[in-house]
Amino acid sequence: MTPVTLIAAGLAAEKKSAEVTDWAARIGWLVGLALFVALVYWLMREGWKWRGTLQGDLPELPAVPDDPGPARLSMSGRYHGSTTAGQWLDRIVAHGLGTRSRVELTLTDAGLEVVRPGATDFFVPREALREAVLGKGIAGKVLTEGGLLVVTWAHGERLIDSGFRSDHAAEHTDWVDAINSMINKTETEGAR
Repeated sequence: MTPVTLIAAGLAAEKKSAEVTDWAARIGWLVGLALFVALVYWLMREGWKWRGTLQGDLPELPAVPDDPGPARLSMSGRYHGSTTAGQWLDRIVAHGLGTRSRVELTLTDAGLEVVRPGATDFFVPREALREAVLGKGIAGKVLTEGGLLVVTWAHGERLIDSGFRSDHAAEHTDWVDAINSMINKTETEGAR
């Protein structure tokens, strides 16, 4: 072995972590980091509440009618949120529409019933439905093309896109066809 290799081997064998001698500084850094993380979460929460305040003009969500009629389609899956129509990053948080949750969707002749365990349920009347398409994303959730059922509906003065993903993605096409045929039928009946 050459002298250089012996010196390198000796240095490698002696490598140890340095003893912590300044515990106060270490604890101070950890407390500071924890406070910074808490501040960031608090600011995010305040931003969410502020967005809800700005959307305070949104009327209360319609309740499910007493007798919505027989189910034409039903689906279980996930509700990914609602946005202003055509602006897939402008999340609507008022009245709990921004809360992601499990969902049970039921399409009846009266409209679309959205039941969300742990979140606010709502109902979209048939007259309020505007369009259903297969999309790939909605505020905070991006999937493959056609992986999301996006239902556009009118609520007050706003058009809203709501994103749903079925537990069985093959159902999405049936939902798009059924909702769009309901809309076309309503428009045809209204034109008479």
